[in-house]
Amino acid sequence: MGTYRFSVTWTWRALCVFFFSALLETRVAANYPFDHIIQQNNFCMFCDVEPSTCDGTRTCRPDCLITSFCDNMSDVCVAVWRKNETGFSIETICHDPLQPLYGVMLDDYNSPTCVMKEKNTTSGVAHICSCAGKECNSELYFSPSQPTFHPFIQEGRFCKFCDVEPSTCDGTGTCKPDCPITSICNIGDVCVAIWRKSETGFSIETLCHDPFQPLYGVTLDDYNSPTCVMKKRNTTSGVAHICSCTDKECNNQLQFSPNNPYRIRMHNLCKFCDLEPSSCDGNNTCMSNCSITSTCESINEVCVAIWRKNETGFSIETLCHDRFQPLYGVMLDDYNSSTCMMKEKNITSGVAHICSCTDEECNDQLRFIPVVDGVPVPEDPLLSVILVSLLPMLVMGLMVVGIFYWYRVYHQRQLNQMWENSIKKRKPIASRLDCSDACAIMMDDDRSDSSSTHANNLNHNTEPLNIELDQLVGKGRFAQVYKAKLKQTTSDQFETVAVKIFPYEEYASWKNEKDIFSNTDLRHENILHFLTAEERKVEKQYWLITAFHQRGNLQEHLARHVLSWEELHVLSSSLARGVAHLHSDRLPCGRFKVPIVHRDLKSSNILVKNDLTCCVCDFGLGLCLDSSLSVDELGNSGQVGTARYMAPEVLEARLNLENIESFKQTDIYSMALVLWEMTSRCEAIGEVKDYELAYGSKVREHPCVESMKDNVLRDRGRPEIPDSWLRHQGVAVICATITECWDHDPEARLTAHCVAERLSELEEEMDKLSSRSSSAEKIPEELKFPIEVEIPEEEVKISEIQNIIAVDCSVSDTK
Repeated sequence: MGTYRFSVTWTWRALCVFFFSALLETRVAANYPFDHIIQQNNFCMFCDVEPSTCDGTRTCRPDCLITSFCDNMSDVCVAVWRKNETGFSIETICHDPLQPLYGVMLDDYNSPTCVMKEKNTTSGVAHICSCAGKECNSELYFSPSQPTFHPFIQEGRFCKFCDVEPSTCDGTGTCKPDCPITSICNIGDVCVAIWRKSETGFSIETLCHDPFQPLYGVTLDDYNSPTCVMKKRNTTSGVAHICSCTDKECNNQLQFSPNNPYRIRMHNLCKFCDLEPSSCDGNNTCMSNCSITSTCESINEVCVAIWRKNETGFSIETLCHDRFQPLYGVMLDDYNSSTCMMKEKNITSGVAHICSCTDEECNDQLRFIPVVDGVPVPEDPLLSVILVSLLPMLVMGLMVVGIFYWYRVYHQRQLNQMWENSIKKRKPIASRLDCSDACAIMMDDDRSDSSSTHANNLNHNTEPLNIELDQLVGKGRFAQVYKAKLKQTTSDQFETVAVKIFPYEEYASWKNEKDIFSNTDLRHENILHFLTAEERKVEKQYWLITAFHQRGNLQEHLARHVLSWEELHVLSSSLARGVAHLHSDRLPCGRFKVPIVHRDLKSSNILVKNDLTCCVCDFGLGLCLDSSLSVDELGNSGQVGTARYMAPEVLEARLNLENIESFKQTDIYSMALVLWEMTSRCEAIGEVKDYELAYGSKVREHPCVESMKDNVLRDRGRPEIPDSWLRHQGVAVICATITECWDHDPEARLTAHCVAERLSELEEEMDKLSSRSSSAEKIPEELKFPIEVEIPEEEVKISEIQNIIAVDCSVSDTK
């Protein structure tokens, strides 16, 4: 309690300090409210063409004595150096980077320094630079003939430096090259990274390079950037993504742009109405009152709204327009905005207010900036100052609340653990610990995939998607699966997808799988990602388009590869998370979700992703366990699935239809057989035999229901777990879990949530057990809960490891 009072005292002292500093900041900011809120125009050197002694071979300064604020906030500082018959000249000006200057576009205007580049202008060859810093065009940097004249550094920088190496980076999001080597570059060089995609996979090359020299036939144009942003380039060796940057080891983190070619880029959805009268008077915020929403034809088109005032009143026009083409004689300069901020423009037909934006239907709400005496007035700056000043106090308050919450939860957890330990010491448990009930109420795995940009729905377009089938990769009872190319409408780029094709007579199977996939609550990193569904009337087929995983299904992967212990743990835990998400009736946020059972879970219906995690697929026999379903409706589902993986109660046709949990228990049995197949191919068990399905040679390759009845019901047979498997502590835990999951009594089986929880905690427990084993210590007697498994005395007992996991599981349920 003394430590607790000490922390509270210092917490309140810190709050007081923050409070008074915030008040002081508020008073100071109130006296200068606009200095850090309103963005000012650039301040540049501004002189006409004047003779100069600068010979274009070094760093020099123009002989300009005039500095000026640029007219527009979008203008940047520019310098133009020319060589003529009489000598040299320099011109310094302000210019809009979105407008051509002497027939050329400014491509480096974001730079803080003025680096001269040779350009072919309308008046001949000239060197031009543009920049955005204060008076940044007062010092001109020419391509250095010696390293000492490099404009950025006077000593070599640190960069990652590795030859071409294979990589798991798939060209999306942000990733890091697996390069352990850091090198000091030559003076003037910048950090470079090159990402390539080939038939066998992906590769990354990191190096240092002179930005003024071509690299694989292309010139580096983004070397001023502090971060490595990948851009697609046509190099001498083919298409590649290249980035260059200047910060220390900046080529160790590669950022791919959201529109990179390996993602499907969606067209904008905008309001689209012709010129219509409006009651909007050009003040504050108003709606367009347009009833038509349209998908733009080109991916370059953005949403646009135009407001006009005439003699009879006001009018509004909403449309899609290419952001790189002029509209009524003006260029769109704010198309990256998520909201439609109206700006006054002089168009070909007179004065109008125009806005452009990129969010869905963003041109439906028009926002006007108030104007007083012809000058735009921003929002009240005092409110912004107050909010900024109070931010430290708000953060401090959240930290205090977090500390109090953490203290109470941690203290309660310690008390619970002490109580449990005292109970176990006084009264050892004499029977096997069953954590199925305790774990059944756990929440879903919170790492579900919610970043998808694709909608799970039926493609309602009149024209089917432009998909080219590539090769057949799988064939089942109801459909065939193809690897395919989903082509972009405006370019030669494509996305590799999987297409599952059903014949017309299998409409019911297609519809059932489509309906399950269309449920947005199904989305999860361990469930196959669904893109869309189509009815192909010409081919008389039904299509499901999903993500494509080149490693294939789990059965093929196990047949080709022997697993390490780490790979076994990743595959098994990801499978358990996927099944747990299917069976769950709640999302991580607490919202209700309809539980789903797969009913045909097997190794060929599980795909292996590039990161060696599993995702469940093929929901043709899936069933949504809606509470509104009657017993008769559930009974009509019949005896479905693959005979080899059918649970005993399904083989015997004695499924309890009045309890929906009984359907989930059949999936758990099937999952246990899949876990056994994974374990049989792990090098940690000792001698690894050739891959075989569950029950192996005990039954035929495609056994019938009657054959499985004899093996599973009459003989109570299960796949063999040799004693050698139990010598590895982690494998022993998985074997114990498998044994509980394929129990003949459905009620005795674990839930998917309990399996996922147990496997997620296995890695931490393995670390503890390995350290204990290395010091030749034995597991304390009070942690042993006997399970009736006959194994040699010198081997590690399943019960010792399983019950450590089970105890942790039970404690976590009480939090």
